Amino acid sequence: MSEVRRAIRRHIESNPGVHFNELARNLGIATGQAQYHLRRLRRAGGLDTAKVRDRTHYFPEGYDPWEQRTIALLRRETVRGIIVAALEEPEPSAADLATDLDVARSTVSWHVSTLVDAGVAEKCYDEHGRSHIRLTRPDETRRLLDEVSPSAPDRLVDRFTRLVDDALLE
Repeated sequence: MSEVRRAIRRHIESNPGVHFNELARNLGIATGQAQYHLRRLRRAGGLDTAKVRDRTHYFPEGYDPWEQRTIALLRRETVRGIIVAALEEPEPSAADLATDLDVARSTVSWHVSTLVDAGVAEKCYDEHGRSHIRLTRPDETRRLLDEVSPSAPDRLVDRFTRLVDDALLE
């Protein structure tokens, strides 16, 4: 196995759920080189992928599909904030999440839809028709939360979205 391929494997093992662009950027390798070695690693076995919201994420073997989707989403700062809020206060409302995270309601709605589609959360409604979020597997989600954190580029994208949200609200 080449040194580049070993470096890619080690990076994926220590950063489960890393997405393609982040992997290439962190290792300082060209896109074509990353594609070539990832393809070889996948053929050899021991490497899983999950596509979440148009991004391919890479995992060492051992994560089930729900864990893969959850980890991929936890790498996104705003989604992570929603999940943390739902772990701290069961069934937070969408309005409270928007206020607490300082993002537009539409941003919360989009991310909650992503969590619902991934099976990580479900929407529920109170007696006044207000939407709330409930995690489907809170204990497992809490465990996975400790395994990953968003990358710097993911945080920048989320912060840019917040900036645009703020500008549109003014």
